Amino acid sequence: MLPIRRIKDVEISVPIAYGTIAYWLGKKADEYRSHKWTVYVRSISNEDLGSVIKRVIFTLHPSFSNPTRLVESAPFELTEVGWGEFEIGITVVFHGDAAEKPIELYHHLKLYPDDDAGPPSMKKPVVVETYDEIVFSEPSEAFVQRVRNHPSVIINGSLNELPAAPLADTSAEKKRGDTKDHPQVQWFLKHSDLDELSRLKSARQQVQSQVMKLKRDLNLLETEASQLKASAAHHLKN
Repeated sequence: MLPIRRIKDVEISVPIAYGTIAYWLGKKADEYRSHKWTVYVRSISNEDLGSVIKRVIFTLHPSFSNPTRLVESAPFELTEVGWGEFEIGITVVFHGDAAEKPIELYHHLKLYPDDDAGPPSMKKPVVVETYDEIVFSEPSEAFVQRVRNHPSVIINGSLNELPAAPLADTSAEKKRGDTKDHPQVQWFLKHSDLDELSRLKSARQQVQSQVMKLKRDLNLLETEASQLKASAAHHLKN
């Protein structure tokens, strides 16, 4: 196996949202099947996350048949019918070239609206989402090459040492996993807009630039200190 080459002073950030959308079944509801709900992990800009994430494992309540569910491709979501609220485990597994361990997320399924939101509705779902960012510090070169053109990936730091990235494939085949035309897209929460993402990216790049400048200054000071030490040692000998 070839050694993994990591890129120092580079950080990758992937903003995501994960949560649930739950619909009351109304007249179709019974004691054990009162709601239809979907749990998911998505890009906040609804781009296909398949180039970043290999699979997502959803762990449901033990009362469900086969409570451990694997979703092997984007969109990473699972739909079920039930009556109770519980905590869903969400394990996000990355592609092998990322050389990163899976991350564990947890989400509490909520079926019923808050008291001040009125009675359950078949048309308006109960939506609970959490915003998060998946961060890769000193990512592998292979992983960076594969995701650097992804519109949802924020890269901080210089990639000058890498060859030019191939052009992104915009074919329909590669876009099957996005959620821009998702039937529930109108209910997705607006955690950020593109302008805010751009400001975030710019701010992180400025911080990264300052960090790299401080490192260069520190290296220069260490070099000067070594030279002064060597010069002092030379004078003492003479």
